[in-house]
Amino acid sequence: MVNKSVLSVRNLSKVYKGVGHEVQALKDVSFELYEGELIAIMGTSGSGKSTLLNVLAALDEPDKGEIQLYGQKQTEMFTEPNATHYRRDKIGFIFQAFHLLKDLTVEENIALPLILKGEKKSYIDEKVDEMLQFVGLLGWRKQRPVQLSGGQQQRVAIGRALITAPPIVLADELTGNLDYNTSNEILQVLVKMKETLNQAIIVVTHDPHVAAFADRVLFFHDGQIVNEYDCSGNQAMDDILENFGKLLEFKV
Repeated sequence: MVNKSVLSVRNLSKVYKGVGHEVQALKDVSFELYEGELIAIMGTSGSGKSTLLNVLAALDEPDKGEIQLYGQKQTEMFTEPNATHYRRDKIGFIFQAFHLLKDLTVEENIALPLILKGEKKSYIDEKVDEMLQFVGLLGWRKQRPVQLSGGQQQRVAIGRALITAPPIVLADELTGNLDYNTSNEILQVLVKMKETLNQAIIVVTHDPHVAAFADRVLFFHDGQIVNEYDCSGNQAMDDILENFGKLLEFKV
């Protein structure tokens, strides 16, 4: 059975204008994201990856193009209060720096999106328990971020991103502050997310090892998708390294 398209990106373009110059950050970017799919976005610094993430999160508005969720054009997602509601209900965020609130416990950090939505305490408690079990932190629910390892903090961030059951999770260099073994643990959580929750995920990364866990890799250069790679084969890592190496050559 073919998975349903969650996100359709069509001909997104974005130009940043300065005094006497302009930068084309995105140039007619188009792709699909499906339920249960993990897409990795790779590219050199300044290639448009962060701009794409900001547009998909309604933090920045494109100059042209279209975004659809489940086939419905999102016409008001860049105006308030619609942008805030879109980010709250449609997007889960996972950041490199975790962005946990230091004075809140693990369970309070995970519960925060539902608290802000005004959900009932009984519902929040139920969903927090589900997320704690999913990310393997049932025994750490009363701890504060400073008492956790980096990998545990990232697990809290994942639980917080998932608790509202958003259609899309956006992750920005989520293993950048973690060592190799801990990175593998977090990547396995992402695989679990897409396989057991049918979660659609977009990961921005510079790390070919992270990209090798994806179903597809989109390679960005100068605001455009210059290549796309299917990671289902046994040579995924080698091919990703080769493609990323070509991007580095472009940069030079």
